[in-house]
Amino acid sequence: MAGSGSSADKGTGKATESSALPGAGVRSAGGRSPKTAAEWVARIRDEEMPALGATVVLVQSIADDESASTDRLARVILQDAAMTAKVLKLANSAYYNPARLNISTISRAIVVLGFNLVAAMAVGIRLVDSLLAAGVRRRVVEEMARSFHTAVLTRSIASIRRDPRGEEMFIAALLSRVGEMAFWAFGGEAAQRLDAILSEGTLEPEQAQQAVLGFRLRQISVGLAREWKLGPLLQSLLEGRRPGPAEQSILFAQGIAVEARKGWEQPATRDLVRRLAHFANIPFEDMENALVSGTEEAVGVAACFGAGEAALQIPARRKPEAVAPLAEVVSRDPDPMLQLRILRELSGMISTGAGINQVMNLVLEGLYRGVGFDRVLFAMLTPNRQQLLGKAALGVGAEALRQQFVFSLDERAGDLFNEFFRRPRALRFRPGESVEGLRLDRLQMVTECVLGCIAPIVIRGHVIGLFYADRTAPSATLDDESFEAFQLFVQQIALSSGSIQSPGADN
Repeated sequence: MAGSGSSADKGTGKATESSALPGAGVRSAGGRSPKTAAEWVARIRDEEMPALGATVVLVQSIADDESASTDRLARVILQDAAMTAKVLKLANSAYYNPARLNISTISRAIVVLGFNLVAAMAVGIRLVDSLLAAGVRRRVVEEMARSFHTAVLTRSIASIRRDPRGEEMFIAALLSRVGEMAFWAFGGEAAQRLDAILSEGTLEPEQAQQAVLGFRLRQISVGLAREWKLGPLLQSLLEGRRPGPAEQSILFAQGIAVEARKGWEQPATRDLVRRLAHFANIPFEDMENALVSGTEEAVGVAACFGAGEAALQIPARRKPEAVAPLAEVVSRDPDPMLQLRILRELSGMISTGAGINQVMNLVLEGLYRGVGFDRVLFAMLTPNRQQLLGKAALGVGAEALRQQFVFSLDERAGDLFNEFFRRPRALRFRPGESVEGLRLDRLQMVTECVLGCIAPIVIRGHVIGLFYADRTAPSATLDDESFEAFQLFVQQIALSSGSIQSPGADN
């Protein structure tokens, strides 16, 4: 099955197709083109697709940690404003949200759609963003079409078999040809040479790869799966170990994605559907209908992810209506309507007895996306109330800020933090203005910002920490409206503290 779909475009390849695009003739850091599969893996990992690797590793680590809070996934997505907008657009699309529930925050998306589905969205978005900017575009689009088709069919097969790992299998299937996609996107002159040989149609794909490169492109996928620790399922699939039911489902889906391009009524396609029906223990007609429906869904899913060209190459019998591209531009200006929606969601979350960390992470999201601060953070006092520690943050450089946000409390008069916890209240600091005679040197040494505000976190009458927010652009302002919105979000915790669960292990 593997590799049988790449030679379908005989006579259509152009050796000069990508010569003017980024990646053409690109060299490794040592000044020469990569020669071995290992060198290609290193270049793709370090130079071409580090963002995809970082996203996948983070999502995988959260998914593999049974004790990890879903808030961690929300923060990973929220650190990237463009990804946040795209996930929310997907979450509100007909394909993922047929009931048309209003989803305006990442936190709600995870609650409504589930952790695994939102994680799959994040990986898919990063994959598309990483690949569609360069290279032998026709080949990239072919591979992407095949990958989305395989991934959606895999999820359909998992659903039929009642396998609870559907989204894990979706991600594994989507990334099962990541090396092939990356090579066509960033392979430069080597990719053009291979494209020309494949277009002649005299060699099978793997024979052509061996002749031009000295290795098979599959080896790049294997290397990236190991380097990025993409999970045992994908590694097992790529390394050709004895397949279990999950691997078999993906292999069947890969075969259907290849054969269906030649026609759903072709004997090879129908034979594969028949064998898959036997594997899933359902009638042939039911399996065929499920695959046709899944293929039509794959067209819409690929389009929703921003891979519109790839969607057109998926062999559906009926193409759905065009899907608008995912949002690319995200405003950092205050959004009063979004503030209102998040406040309503916050109220609903509190009334159902949500944990304090869930609530505070939603407050972070409201301050960051709704009020439009550049960085937001909440910090909590240690049990002995002698130290203030950053717990979670959003914005550019937010993780570094969280790690550095560590302040000891003592008896020194005039220090911002000492005085704040003696008399808690919301404070705003702006250039050229004194803050009740308080010294801000410790705060500003860590934040390197002169435009921001803090407010206390109050639970059942006790101050347990604070929220911090700032704006970092030289032309930024912090007007009364933004400061009032900041206070309003933070006050929701105190106003409804009787319904909030006490702080626990989900810090």
